[in-house]
Amino acid sequence: MSVVINVHDAKTHLSKLLEQAHAGQEIILAKAGKPYARLMPLAPAITAREPGRIPEIRDTGFFDPLPDAELSAWSGE
Repeated sequence: MSVVINVHDAKTHLSKLLEQAHAGQEIILAKAGKPYARLMPLAPAITAREPGRIPEIRDTGFFDPLPDAELSAWSGE
């Protein structure tokens, strides 16, 4: 649920509003009673991918050669 705050009040209570936004509450800043801006938390930073994080996949046999019967079925023999 969002809360509408006048810009003058927002200036006075900015630290408190930042804490509320960081906690997940959306705050709408109003200027002359009209919505003007939105104060909300940032999306979490996306971490870089790390290759090789799942070493078990190498042990599952997925990369082993196919049996002769399977190869002949795929080639239409």
